Amino acid sequence: MVRFVRALCAAVTLLLILPARAQEPAVPAADNPWVTLSPFQEPSEELLGAAANGKLYVFAGLAQWKPKGLVFEFDPASNAWAKKKPMALPSHQFALASFGDKIYVFGGFKYPDSGQAAWQPIDNAWEYDPATDTWKALAPMPSKRGAASAAVVNGKIYVIGGAGVTPGSSDTTLLPARRHMLSGNVDEYDPKTNTWRARAVLPTPRSHFAIGAAANKIYIAGGRIGSAFIAAGSNTDVVEAYDPIADTWSRPLERMPGARSAAGAAVWHNRIFILGGEGPEKNAAANFKTVEAYDPARNEWKSLPPMPNARHGFATAVIGDRLYIVGGAPDDAVSAQALQLDMLK
Repeated sequence: MVRFVRALCAAVTLLLILPARAQEPAVPAADNPWVTLSPFQEPSEELLGAAANGKLYVFAGLAQWKPKGLVFEFDPASNAWAKKKPMALPSHQFALASFGDKIYVFGGFKYPDSGQAAWQPIDNAWEYDPATDTWKALAPMPSKRGAASAAVVNGKIYVIGGAGVTPGSSDTTLLPARRHMLSGNVDEYDPKTNTWRARAVLPTPRSHFAIGAAANKIYIAGGRIGSAFIAAGSNTDVVEAYDPIADTWSRPLERMPGARSAAGAAVWHNRIFILGGEGPEKNAAANFKTVEAYDPARNEWKSLPPMPNARHGFATAVIGDRLYIVGGAPDDAVSAQALQLDMLK
């Protein structure tokens, strides 16, 4: 009996120290191209995602008002997660872009150093190198703002829109009941020279919008107007396109099928996919599981199989022929799923 108990204890110890095996992904089907992947290890909302070197990187996270500064790597080949070093400056709702196997973080909101809980806009810019798991500070943005979005065209990164304090105000933070400014600023960042320059402003200033670059143009869809906070603002369905070469904005394009903000966005074969998001609903926020694709060549929208769960503030990126989504709110923060895009041709 003693020998049996010792053997059992050794077996239990071995089970505890061995890493958990990656979950086998489901197989997509023609009637449901969504597959479930290994679950995300730290459930959270306000995540952002980017692809580099064939892997998915998930950043940020928010606990009430405080940024988590998470960094996780997901390897599609092994369906497994790895936790990386935290962000150099924990922040949330920043603009994120991937270029040249590096990932760039611009602006966002941090927790105030003193005073009440709020969103404090920042102008910090960072380069994250996934190969070395290191952060490098870059030239700061021309203005402090969060809830902006970024896209890459011809080797330049364009940081567009967002929210910041009202010029001339003594405020340093944003709160739902406090007056603040939604920005139409367009700032072009050159990774080669680490420099910025201002470009033509966004016609419809907004925050929390979807963005995608296709055929050397940048498309802005939906977002939040009136306030950076869903409880105090409203959503728009306006779609606008920016031509970086001509430095001009187009007239408004075909509107989104429904106004949404804080949605996920990704580009595949020059189509812009917009997923989920939220909208104000009395004293709460309504979340969506809608998936729609915008075709710039035809200026038209197409509805696609919805996400398994309604959510906003989740990480999104395309790797190969799969569109990945991770985390989010309100009730699906642990899940990770992928949409098999080649079934949607």
